[in-house]
Amino acid sequence: MTFEFDGKKYKAASAHQKEWGSKLISEFNFKGNERVLDLGCGDGAITAQLAKLLPYGKVLGIDSSKSMIETSGNSYKSDNLTFKLKDINDIDFNNDFDLVFSNATLHWIKDHFKLLNKVYKALKTNGVVRFNFAADGNCSHFFKVIKEVMALDKYINYFKNFEWPWFMPTIEEYQALANKMPFKEEKVWGENADRVFPDVDSMVKWVDQPSLVPLLVYVDKKDKESFRNEVVNRMIKETIQNDGKCFETFRRVNFFARR
Repeated sequence: MTFEFDGKKYKAASAHQKEWGSKLISEFNFKGNERVLDLGCGDGAITAQLAKLLPYGKVLGIDSSKSMIETSGNSYKSDNLTFKLKDINDIDFNNDFDLVFSNATLHWIKDHFKLLNKVYKALKTNGVVRFNFAADGNCSHFFKVIKEVMALDKYINYFKNFEWPWFMPTIEEYQALANKMPFKEEKVWGENADRVFPDVDSMVKWVDQPSLVPLLVYVDKKDKESFRNEVVNRMIKETIQNDGKCFETFRRVNFFARR
């Protein structure tokens, strides 16, 4: 299942995703003519940052959310930058890219065996993969809260056929998967990126976009607002600190590989 996010709201609520993406980009010393594929470009900010470093190259950002693509296309324009509405599960490139990049997205993709095989095919010889996405232990407060609210009598029937939308492996699990791939070089490591939101409003914006999106699609229109408010109120109680800031766990899988 793919989900439709609100690109404008995400753009205003994704400061930590942008911090992580900028950190990833800083690892590279580009020649300037590379071809790059950004899997899950979101609002386009990190994709555009890549494009600025590649004046003679090409950057393609893909996302399955129409609103994200509209937001990215309206926000960032350059001759070497393209945004395309496309599901990551459906990529079918062959020897096209020097770098396949993804930041804070691939926990939305369930089948990483399929993904990594497609990414391998998309790379040129000596091309590089660089991913950062959610690992086991991520968003522990949010997951505790939503499981509690989903189990309430008022909402439990909505989730009878609910499918958990996230893939958040342990580092050992992802290393075992990477070992099955034909890359000539690969490395998997974890990262503790726990975050303190500066205030309640910042945390709530993150809950609304993107965290609650895959849950609200299961809830009837008449109950969406009450479900959302129940989650938000419990999240405030769960994460609030004495100084008014809000704490959430963010644990990451980092993956590097070379074809």
